[in-house]
Amino acid sequence: MLQLGTLLALACALATNVALLCKHRGAAAAPSVELRRPLWSARALFRSTWWTIGFAIATGAWALHVVALAIAPLSVVETTISGGLVLLAWLAERWFGVHLGIREWLGLGLCAGGLALLAATSGQSADPGSGYSTAAMIPFEATAVGAGLALLLSGSSRSSRGSSGALLGVAAGLLLGVANVAVKALTGTVPGDPTSIVSPWTLVALIAGVGAFFALARGLQLGAAIPVITLTTVAANVVSVIGGVLVFGDSIGGDPLGVAVRCVAFVAVIAAAALMPGQLRSARVT
Repeated sequence: MLQLGTLLALACALATNVALLCKHRGAAAAPSVELRRPLWSARALFRSTWWTIGFAIATGAWALHVVALAIAPLSVVETTISGGLVLLAWLAERWFGVHLGIREWLGLGLCAGGLALLAATSGQSADPGSGYSTAAMIPFEATAVGAGLALLLSGSSRSSRGSSGALLGVAAGLLLGVANVAVKALTGTVPGDPTSIVSPWTLVALIAGVGAFFALARGLQLGAAIPVITLTTVAANVVSVIGGVLVFGDSIGGDPLGVAVRCVAFVAVIAAAALMPGQLRSARVT
């Protein structure tokens, strides 16, 4: 089942990257997203053909994601999906005419290396059906939601125009990570008891998903495709993997060397994220 979950996660990664690049093109053609007018903003986005195509592809990717979460550990699934960033540069330049600068290439390379190390050391993760800790879940989700919404509001303010795309990309990633952790919890209960879909975690996933929708859309309008997409993916991965460890008991390594390697991998991923906003002007759709 672990191998099947990994294959589904890889398919999800490919579809997600295509969806995000379509959404970037669609968001760039749509009117500015306004948090004070969410319904109007959503309608305006869906009037863009590219955004609608991206959303449809993302829906299929989400279905693959949910199935993967149901049969494999959270940290394995999220690490595999984030490894799909390796495909992002090729897709962006070949199909979408997005030109990458040196810092984008360095950031993607460093990110891919760190994620590869995480994937190589994630084989001892907990059983996907091992349950979760409610005592850990509540503060973890509350903290991540609070941070994501704070970045969403900060990135939408006029005082942070220079870094808005990056802030909103991170906000979208944090909120997507929250939703991933909540969905993972639901996959452990809903198959055996469909009524358990009426759960606080369902509400958390919905709130986080809506917040991520607007944060990503506005971030793609204000920032370049590759930096915003990378920051969103990395933030979602980091939150999901940490949630896997703290909430679901996924292992961070079976020996001191494994722990050290995973720590180095996380540092590499975070360093890659720090590089990405450097050349927002070098990655524009042509």
